Amino acid sequence: MSEAARSSALAPFRIRNYRFQWPSDLLTSWAFEVETLVLGWFIMVETGSVLLLTVLASLQYVGTLIAPVFGMVGDRIGHRDLLAAMRFAYTALSATIMALALSGHLAPLNIMIIVAIMGLIRPSDLGVRGALLADIMPSEQLVGAISLARTTQDSARIAGALTGAGLFAVLGIGFVYVAIACLYLTAAVLMLCMTRPVKSHGAAEHRKDRLGPTLLRDLREGIVHAWNGPGMRAALCVAFLANLTAFPFTNGLLPYVARDIFHTDQTGLGYLSASFAVGSLIGSITLSLSAGVRIARLLIGATLAWYAMLLVFVELRTMPVAMACLVLAGIAQSMSMISAAVILMRTASAHLRGRVMGVRMMVIYGLPLGLLAAGSLIDLIGYSATGTLYAAAGLIAMMAIALHWRADLWPVHAPANAR
Repeated sequence: MSEAARSSALAPFRIRNYRFQWPSDLLTSWAFEVETLVLGWFIMVETGSVLLLTVLASLQYVGTLIAPVFGMVGDRIGHRDLLAAMRFAYTALSATIMALALSGHLAPLNIMIIVAIMGLIRPSDLGVRGALLADIMPSEQLVGAISLARTTQDSARIAGALTGAGLFAVLGIGFVYVAIACLYLTAAVLMLCMTRPVKSHGAAEHRKDRLGPTLLRDLREGIVHAWNGPGMRAALCVAFLANLTAFPFTNGLLPYVARDIFHTDQTGLGYLSASFAVGSLIGSITLSLSAGVRIARLLIGATLAWYAMLLVFVELRTMPVAMACLVLAGIAQSMSMISAAVILMRTASAHLRGRVMGVRMMVIYGLPLGLLAAGSLIDLIGYSATGTLYAAAGLIAMMAIALHWRADLWPVHAPANAR
């Protein structure tokens, strides 16, 4: 890497607040990934039910429907303060699982209840951290900052995949949760080390002109703004489509794929999950080093490539080839989701960023819907047929989105393609 490229890639770290937010997000993402894998394997081993596995994965996203409320709260009290409170809540919930496991009282029902509570909060984390990022970063550095921020999730998935299931096998779930609780606590403290971003004058004047705004009016304003911005509607539709038809096979269903399709153990599960994460990390780093990318065009191309890779993946039965396919899918997935986030953050008004990202998190509700449907379809028509149906439907729908919003996504002069 040249000196100029390295300087460009690391430029966001010159901002003091970013130097605290990035490690806080990193530790939170590590805890998320380890927790997801450990709980998924625990449920699969204890119950042997793919349906309960999809229910567990779905419970983690029950809060997507109220994500705009969290975004509105963040717009009012500050995104930094809201994130710190959320991460202290994760600490308390993970400590509860730790105590139950160490005392020998942990059962699938306990896990389902606690995961449902955490699922009310956790889906909003990515949206609020994205809004905070847009608050603290200059506009010209936003693509690089979002790409680098994405590496916290990608590297966490690698670390979680390679250590989470293995630590579960060696130490047991109780001691793994000691580490998870410590990660959440450290992340919350780092968040408090940030200084509160200065509110823009536009936002202050907006609040002054709207005395006594109601909850419903605030929510409606954010949703309408998100749905009407240039390219924003298309980005939201792509995000919903990906969560409905693509993420189920590289997220909640991986424990089933590892055990019943590739006939491997938790180590093999870790390799599969890490392969997708390695590709995602490659995509994030590549985009952070790229300058002048036409983001909307990249959104179209990367999403189509992602579905093409999934069509191949669901037919594979050899682990090394499947891992290579997941790496390529991860690269495409990263570029697709980063492009959608950049379009939303560039277009959103400063005082509405939290609500816009709340709407973005709300479309993640497609994931539990897709997971639950996939779990039932796999029992009815089999894994390969279900995977092919999902990937083909996603490919067709993505082409329809690109054609319908081509005026917002394809022309070089379109706002979504601004460099």
